[in-house]
Amino acid sequence: MTTGTALAVLTGLLLSGCGSSGSPSPESPTTPAGIPVPAQPDPRGLLAARVAVAKDRRYVAAYTLTVQGRAPRSILVSIASDRTWRVDIQGGALGGTADVAIVGRPDGQFQCPINPSGGGCVRVAAAGKKLPAAIDPRVQYVFVSWLDVLLDRQIPLSVATAEPLAGTSAPCFAVEPGVTAIAPPIDPGTFCYNDNGILTAARLPIGQLMLTGEVVAAPATVSLPGPVGAGAPLGTASPPPAPPSASASSH
Repeated sequence: MTTGTALAVLTGLLLSGCGSSGSPSPESPTTPAGIPVPAQPDPRGLLAARVAVAKDRRYVAAYTLTVQGRAPRSILVSIASDRTWRVDIQGGALGGTADVAIVGRPDGQFQCPINPSGGGCVRVAAAGKKLPAAIDPRVQYVFVSWLDVLLDRQIPLSVATAEPLAGTSAPCFAVEPGVTAIAPPIDPGTFCYNDNGILTAARLPIGQLMLTGEVVAAPATVSLPGPVGAGAPLGTASPPPAPPSASASSH
């Protein structure tokens, strides 16, 4: 027996003889039979492990966004190899009557109408920043900036395991911002990620996302679908009704 081992044994004996009852500490719970209870996994750690995989993924995936009382809308997410990204949102503007793409590039974020005749894009925010509320469909955050929020242990979040959402067998986690703030870093919701780091479903204030179809390889980069112009971006709200014409008001 080495000197170090002897000291360790002696210390243990002295401690056991100094009023210790031998009962387990609160940090080491046991069953009635005295068998130690395995430590329970940390839900936030489990979610962070999947989100870390998600952040490294580059892919193209299609989703549906379902909002109560409305027909499902299509969402197409492209996360390119160079970290540029694009989220196409059916009905993402003008009260659901206009389709738009939100594109993230190093020189900023852009809103681009999606229509057969094309059209120009408008720079709506700096790279990595939130969009102005009046034009913000919010879907894009699920696939880009919220990943950093879910990974950052310094941000107060409450995370718990949740029952799988209908249509997915992937593990799901309920997330709540830990503090009340004017601008919380993330919306409350349930997020479900498979082992490959792909979001398979999410339940959020904006509606429920569900993965549809196969996930395919990412492009090398994401290009803007049109030239950048100086026009005004489209708002998310329905436009005001047109005023009655002069001929109609005269009757």
